[in-house]
Amino acid sequence: MADNRRLDERRKFGYYMRVLDNSTQELVGYLADISPHGFKLDSKQALQVNKDYSFRLDLTAEISEKPYIVFVARTKWTQPDSTDPYAHNDGFQIVNIAPRDEEIFQRIVVKYGTPETKW
Repeated sequence: MADNRRLDERRKFGYYMRVLDNSTQELVGYLADISPHGFKLDSKQALQVNKDYSFRLDLTAEISEKPYIVFVARTKWTQPDSTDPYAHNDGFQIVNIAPRDEEIFQRIVVKYGTPETKW
């Protein structure tokens, strides 16, 4: 179940961005929302909670001259997707990222993240 103790404002992710396993280059999922210190993935399988993953995020030229960033993120929660019975949502906290890559990640938050509306 989702942890409601989030410190940062969650933003829906308005861009279709793939997240890859850095060691295998296999697709893990797609960014669904993002915050300055974490993100939610839409994935095809539930990932192990409290496990650290090394991820690669391919970048566009409008974000950075670098082709990608690499970082380590820890799964904080996982749950079945509420609308797709074949999908899962996995919440991550970034636990290790190079300072330059963190600057790029923050640019992604600002450029592609749109604040969630409150109902």
